[in-house]
Formats: sequence, C-alpha cells, structure tokens
Amino acid sequence: MKLDEVHSFLAEPRHLLRLGTVDADSMPSVVPIWFLHRDDKIWFTPRARSEWFEHLRNNPRVCCTIDESTGSMRKVIARGKAHLVHDVGNDDTWRDMYRDITLRYTPESFADAYLQDTHDEPRGLWALDLKQARVDTWRMPTEDGEDLLAVWASKYYHDAREQT
Repeated sequence: MKLDEVHSFLAEPRHLLRLGTVDADSMPSVVPIWFLHRDDKIWFTPRARSEWFEHLRNNPRVCCTIDESTGSMRKVIARGKAHLVHDVGNDDTWRDMYRDITLRYTPESFADAYLQDTHDEPRGLWALDLKQARVDTWRMPTEDGEDLLAVWASKYYHDAREQT
C-alpha cells in the first residue's frame, strides 16, 4: 500500500490491533486490542494487571498486525520497540487520548459509560513509532488497471520477476 493508503486504513474505526509480545519464558503471546493511530505512532493502553503489560515491561519489542478479512484484505504489520509514554498512575494526563481510542470502537454514549465504569482501573500508555519500526503492508489488487494476479510480492517467486 502507498503511504496515504496506510494512513487512511489506520484511521478507519473498528480495526483491531493484534499485538505480539513474548513472556519471560520467550513464549509468544498475541492479544487483539484497541488502538489509535496518531502522529505516525500506534498508541495502545494495557490495564495495569494485564499479562501483556508485564511482557512489554520486560521486553518492549512488539509485532503489531492490523488487518481486514474482506474487500481488498488490507494489512499493516509493524515490528519495533514500543515505548512506555505514561506509566500506571498517570492516567489523568492522557485520559482524553483514551477516550479517543474508545470512541473508535463504541458509540459515544457507551464510551462515556465505559470510561466512567473503568475510571479507577489504572493503565499505561504505550506507543510504537512507525517511523522507527519496520512496516510492511499488503492488499489485494483491486484498483482499475492493476494486475489482478499480482497477489504476491515478487520476492516470493523463484523466477526473475522484477522487484516492485
């Protein structure tokens, strides 16, 4: 996907982020979570008692996948080191951002009730800077004039297809 397509896709509501982390025994873990794309970063927020928060504290290297199962089946995969922007106990500093994350997934009336109900559940705010991450994208060829058989990147073929 082109950069403007990536930004547009990540701005669409309701796509889940599948966050890959590793635990203390190097066992992989993947959780589907809510996220926000803003300022060329992927923002996400674990509750203080979630297992993957501890994974991130011990090893902040992550793999993020945001994809869709229909249409052109777009996907964005970002690998890099996430950064703890606000630790537990600083929730009031970034509560507006958490509301923005919630509004991507729920109607405003539910979001406000949910935020009120979970106000006292401390969270941390993490970010993956896409400018510092390895980002790979893909989509089915669906635009006018595109080769409908150009489903794979040329690197996957054993013949001498041109790299694009």
